[in-house]
Amino acid sequence: MFAPVKNQKVYEVVIEQIKEMIKTGKLKKGDKLPPERELVEELKVSRASIREALRALEILGLVETRHGDGNFIKKNFENSLLEPVSLMFMLEESSPKDILELRMVLETETAMLAAERIDVETLEKIKFIIDKFKTNTDERLNTELDVEFHHKIAQASKNLLLVNILSATSVLVDTFISDARYKIIKNENNKEKLVKQHENIYGALLNRDASMAAEEMRKHLEFINKSIFKS
Repeated sequence: MFAPVKNQKVYEVVIEQIKEMIKTGKLKKGDKLPPERELVEELKVSRASIREALRALEILGLVETRHGDGNFIKKNFENSLLEPVSLMFMLEESSPKDILELRMVLETETAMLAAERIDVETLEKIKFIIDKFKTNTDERLNTELDVEFHHKIAQASKNLLLVNILSATSVLVDTFISDARYKIIKNENNKEKLVKQHENIYGALLNRDASMAAEEMRKHLEFINKSIFKS
């Protein structure tokens, strides 16, 4: 199953072997890894090296440890990019504008895919979010509803990579420019515009009009971006 490790950085080679088994399909989402003692015997390395490798894979979001039960390949990778992307943003000294430009690039195309692939249940959920957004007076909750609106559209794209990247981007928005977004929604005139924009996007999704969905999402994000840099 595994190949013995010789004369290399041990924990890195352990990681590569586990990743290779995932690539070849020998390990799949949710699979349990062999116990540490078996990994030690098969790979001919120390227990400390095995633990170092598993810890690194856990940090990367590939493996999860269930105390008393063992180590597993994760089933859900939706939050795996959050910490690495946030750290990269800070270390590279990026600006909030970089986040918003990334959203613009990704979400317009995501809306296009969503229009082609969205199901009736998701359309109903998006409509429910819009209706709640219209009537709710708690603007902090409205900010959360706005995030959920975009998340549902990402999910409707049926592209897990896009969902992961956009989830990470949304957390960056929350972390670095959340107050600005709250101020936008708190403004009653802006809220009316946002409701209309959300309805336009929903209408395009409902009509399965991919190009219109992308265009309405672009207009919506341009409005958000301009408003944030004015705040």
